[in-house]
Amino acid sequence: MFMHVIGTAGHVDHGKSTLVKALTGIDPDRLREEKERGLTIDLGFAWLDLPSGREVSIVDVPGHERFIKNMLAGAGGVDLALLVVAADEGPMPQTREHLAILDLLDIPAGLVVITRTDLVEAEYVDLVEAELEDVLAGSRLQGAPILRVCPPSGEGIESLKLAIDRALDATPPKRDLGRPRLPIDRAFTIQGFGVVVTGTLVDGALMVGQEIELQPGGQRARIRGLQRHRAKVDRLEPGTRAAVNLSGIRVEDIRRGMVVAAPGSVVPARVLDVRIRATPMLPHPLAHDAGVTVLSATAESEARIRLLDRDALVAGEEAWAQLVLDQPIPALPRDHCIVRTPNDTVAGGVIVEVNARRHRRNHAPTLNALSRLLQGTPRDRLLDRLLAGPALRADVARPGDDGDAAAAALESLIADGAVIASGGLLVASAWLGAQAARVSAAVAEYLQANPLRLAAPREHVRSSLRLDAAGFDLVVGQAVTAGAVAEAGSGLAPPGYQPLLTPAQQREADTFMASIQAGRFSPPTDRLPEAPLLAYLAESRAVVDTGTGVVFDAAIFTEMMDVTRGHIRERGSISLAEVRDLFGTSRKYAQAFLEHLDALHVTRRNGDTRTLR
Repeated sequence: MFMHVIGTAGHVDHGKSTLVKALTGIDPDRLREEKERGLTIDLGFAWLDLPSGREVSIVDVPGHERFIKNMLAGAGGVDLALLVVAADEGPMPQTREHLAILDLLDIPAGLVVITRTDLVEAEYVDLVEAELEDVLAGSRLQGAPILRVCPPSGEGIESLKLAIDRALDATPPKRDLGRPRLPIDRAFTIQGFGVVVTGTLVDGALMVGQEIELQPGGQRARIRGLQRHRAKVDRLEPGTRAAVNLSGIRVEDIRRGMVVAAPGSVVPARVLDVRIRATPMLPHPLAHDAGVTVLSATAESEARIRLLDRDALVAGEEAWAQLVLDQPIPALPRDHCIVRTPNDTVAGGVIVEVNARRHRRNHAPTLNALSRLLQGTPRDRLLDRLLAGPALRADVARPGDDGDAAAAALESLIADGAVIASGGLLVASAWLGAQAARVSAAVAEYLQANPLRLAAPREHVRSSLRLDAAGFDLVVGQAVTAGAVAEAGSGLAPPGYQPLLTPAQQREADTFMASIQAGRFSPPTDRLPEAPLLAYLAESRAVVDTGTGVVFDAAIFTEMMDVTRGHIRERGSISLAEVRDLFGTSRKYAQAFLEHLDALHVTRRNGDTRTLR
């Protein structure tokens, strides 16, 4: 039997729990401290038979800003939201934050309920409703019915039930993908029965006697019993608020954020690729690599957000992002997530991939592939994945894909020669060939523009091709094997390549070397060679270029470095003034020398002194 789930939302003390009790006759506040303080702290649950005969579950969430994470744990799986606003206060901060969360989670439908209408005059309620229309503008609830109720008297309650029925008529049922998942929001024991977990079932059905797996962790258990609204059943369909009695596991091994799932169907995710949208009230741009908290269903983890197509996300904008989690969570593609900073809900969106490799930022093929991930055949998705770079065979199938279809698609790609399998590694033939040719071309182009360089720097070539390190090494290996390029120190060059100085360049180099050798610790800085010749001398290890206009003879720099090391070992540290006096030079040379030692990771700056690394 398919069932809808309704969730409350709104500011603290706006009457959400009172409204639920008026609708259902059930007090959703189950904790003693909630009843004593009149403040909802954690999730509450109730159920209701609507006028149409439709049975629905209700999740009541806390409105206080300190309990936003508890609110989010109850918002997953909701089909219809009731945004509750008190007539005597109007829209408040958590009204707006909860509304933003409903948007980010793509809640299918919603109603707005003005409560406590008995505390103010009707004209004031009219003003609140007008203000609400402004607040709702641009959100998923724009144009949603706004209903007025007075729970103590029951006024408006029956009209609200009818409005809920009408809204649910147009709400699609939950998908049955044959991979049941129950994100756990509570876990407890009942004497005589054992461990019980509760949550909203999605993506498939559960049956008594079925073996399940808890993720993260991979612990196995068996379903001893199922309940829906305190009634025992043998089977639960997706979309049901459920209580699941488990055998073979201890309650101490279960926590909110885990998921009950079919064995092998959920792999804990440490990386999420997300199409993310910032809330309209984002106070400051969300920067690339910022620390955030990620919440999905009932799970949460601290994370770093890697923005893939920009450096910062501003209010109302969308972007591609990769969330790198501190702790794994049981999320799958097409799930939604919320991103929070310590005190604010800042963004959220739909997950399109889990456990993907680290993406190259601002890489058009990657961004295009992400855009196609939720569409196309298994063959299309696999080839898309491998055209972005090599992958392990064990990692190439996306969680949630049909396993048999994915395996057949891979074998088809290998048989066609579109994919090369080497041990456990898979590489798209087109990707490997194209990238190897690009490496050779990039090396030739660099050396043509810089004829005095001994080789093209590897990092320059890698950066110009926008390849990650692992993919670049694989491509370079292919190019070297094919004889297109050769390793030359830390760079790449055509096989046998050697730059030659013209007679004029050789004379300039000899004159310059003589001048800096004569200057020793204070070499002249007024007549440096042209940049290409200076780079040649540095690459040939004849000179050390500090990058500040000061160039030392390489042997003299080594002498200075040895003396400095000895001084630090003897005295523990060295200051700029001590370097200046030690070599009888000026502050300019001492500073250039020390900063270059820092750059070489020989020394570390600590205030006004340096120590050895």
